[in-house]
Amino acid sequence: MNDIQNDRNAEKAAAAYKRLYETIRTLRAPGGCPWDREQTPLTMRRDLIEETFEAVDAVSAGDAAHAKEELGDVILNASMIAYMYEQQNDFSVAEALDELTDKLIRRHPHVFPQSEGMSEVTEKVTTGEQVLNQWDRIKENVEGRKQLKTILDEVPEGFPPLLRAYKMQKKAAKKGFDWQSIESVKAKVYEELEEVREAFQALQDAKSTGDTSGSKTAADKDSTPRARMSPAERAALHLEEEFGDLLFAVVNYMRHLGVDPETAMDRANRKFYRRFAYVEERMTKAGIPMDGDHLQDEDAFWNDAKKAGL
Repeated sequence: MNDIQNDRNAEKAAAAYKRLYETIRTLRAPGGCPWDREQTPLTMRRDLIEETFEAVDAVSAGDAAHAKEELGDVILNASMIAYMYEQQNDFSVAEALDELTDKLIRRHPHVFPQSEGMSEVTEKVTTGEQVLNQWDRIKENVEGRKQLKTILDEVPEGFPPLLRAYKMQKKAAKKGFDWQSIESVKAKVYEELEEVREAFQALQDAKSTGDTSGSKTAADKDSTPRARMSPAERAALHLEEEFGDLLFAVVNYMRHLGVDPETAMDRANRKFYRRFAYVEERMTKAGIPMDGDHLQDEDAFWNDAKKAGL
């Protein structure tokens, strides 16, 4: 693409975003859309998350037309929320965009000679890993990000657990705390799976004894809450812990294989939804109740859904 075409595309993008901004402003204005006027940044959080996952799904499917639509929805939700802050006089949409652009220039001194981050260029940047290391130096030394107790504090606590596990593992790996072979990572998954099996067996044994009451002695009043639990309660808590370890190990395995766990889980959820909806519809049309006594019929329809590419 030549410079003239690039300039034309830039002009079109500017005009298109201005049109979007004006449309959002109309929707939020008195006399605009009642639903849009009722929304707040907090109520729009779920929409932003859902639209992001739908965009990721379209990109993963390699469907450019669908990706265009879904990425547009992401831009809409982000712009709508930013405009809400503008209405509250917290910051303007323009300020958010300018701050973003300034940050991009600052963190890419190997591309922009005028970048404030030029002081952190210590070598010729030719790999993605070098870019990320330089990025971290700029955040700390140029932007003055506060010193954290641990690099893991850079991962927001509000992240969904699956995403937080993935991000913490990546941060730890940057410090050299990582497995050296994919076989070791895979072995850890099987190790944790075995520990889940053992923990479940321990729970079954605790339940079989019938001892479900906690300790009531005077000395136990000063002990930890866990010590005051019944054997069955402690076993159930341990099973939960082991399942958490298993999930953490699986996320780590996915990371080493280059698979994003959030995206993979979202795709699995969507696939289950499509196939179950198909089974439900076919069972209803066939007049077969879904009551647990007709699993063979359900399995047959499930396989039909798979063959249909659902």
